[in-house]
Order: sequence, then C-alpha cells, then structure tokens
Amino acid sequence: MPIIEVTSLAKDFRTGGAVVHALADVSFSVEEGRFVTLVGPSGCGKSTLLQILAGLISATRGEVRIAGEPIRAPMPDKIGMVFQDPTLLPWKTALANVEFPLDLRGIDRATRRKRCSELLKLVGLDEFADNYPHELSGGMRQRVAIARGLAPDPRLMLMDEPFAALDEQTRTRMGHDLLEIWEKTRKTVFFITHSLTEAIYLSETVLVMSARPGRILDTIPIEFPRPRELDLIGTERFGRIRNRIWHLIADTPK
Repeated sequence: MPIIEVTSLAKDFRTGGAVVHALADVSFSVEEGRFVTLVGPSGCGKSTLLQILAGLISATRGEVRIAGEPIRAPMPDKIGMVFQDPTLLPWKTALANVEFPLDLRGIDRATRRKRCSELLKLVGLDEFADNYPHELSGGMRQRVAIARGLAPDPRLMLMDEPFAALDEQTRTRMGHDLLEIWEKTRKTVFFITHSLTEAIYLSETVLVMSARPGRILDTIPIEFPRPRELDLIGTERFGRIRNRIWHLIADTPK
C-alpha cells in the first residue's frame, strides 16, 4: 500500500473578491521507503500541496490518504516536518530541541534523552548536544531540525526546501548527508526544492509540477545506483535528465 495517495486534489484560495486556483486535479502516489522530490516554477503550489499532506490546511476538492487514512488534521506520530527555517527554540540546547516533541508527548526523560542523543549522533552533531542554536552554523541548525523531525519515529518526512537558505557548498554537503541519513533510516521522504540538480541527485522519483494552478506534468524515475557520489552531477546522463525536467517546466503555458 502506498504511504501517500493523492486523488484529484484541488485547492482554491479567496483573496478579496477573487478566487485563486492554486492546485488543480493533482493525483499521485508514493510507496513507503521512497525518496520523492517535487519541483516546479515559483508559485505553482508546491508548498500548498505539502501543507495539505501535513494536515495543516484542507483541500477544496479531492482526497489525500496517509498510510491508508484520510488526512484531516496533523498526524505527528506518522509525519515529521522540516522547513526552510529550522525554527529551533533559542533558549534550548541542540539536544533539548530534538527532545522537544517527545517532551510534549510526555515521554520520560531517560527514554527521550537516549533516543535523541542517538539521533544527534546520526546527523553528526553528538559533540554539539549542549550548544545553543546561536552557537551553531546554518547547516548545523538544519541538522538539528532533521533530528527533531525524526524524534517521534514518523513513517513519513515532509521537507519544504530545507536547504534553500544555505550557501551552495553547505547545501551540496547537506544533500549528500541527507542521503546517508535516509539510507540508514529508510523513512519515506517527500522533498520540495527549486533546484533541479538537487532533485535529481537526491531522489528516486521526481514529480514535475506545472505553473499555477499546479498539476503533475510528469513522473520521472531517477535510476542512478546508490550510494551516489557528487561526480554524478557532471555526467551526460544526469544533464539529459535535468534538461528534460527544465523543458517540461519552461514549456508549460503560463
């Protein structure tokens, strides 16, 4: 059974007296354990779709099922989220930030400390457990956010342009590190990015969305073997896939 099932999804917003059609007839599914990336032009409804998958806003029409259940509200036990802004609590240490969602659930201190210490080690920050967010670099703060998203042991991770605010070198390194984390945890990842290179390098499948109202133009399998190395980005085959996606987006009527 797919962990994500989206059927004939549409979302309209009212702004003043006008209706904005953000999404129209979006349908796709994602099998458990897969790494799927969504790309498309700015303003096409990518983040709107992610918010619907997260249960943060409702669809106007259509249906979304997560692990077989219709989603009508956030499902924190099944879904973890990572945003562009890490949104860490500045008065808590890295470890305490990762523990925070478990603390809210009433998990005892010893249990949550053990799990969250292991997660900080997974993201390479076990030596920074006692540091506060202002003492960490942008990439390190985003690693803490990823560890926090994994803390409740969700089946699905939704990631909304988590590396967009980072410089290119850090962003590339973070993408490579995220793949290592994914290969160890095998969580289902639904990832949004504007970077076609990032999408192809990270993913097993790329969903290409049209300009607003957003709809799925194509589903492109990415069949490069894993583990992947950064030299892959410079290959002719990689470039052909990137050009295919670019033309799908660029040639779509606005």
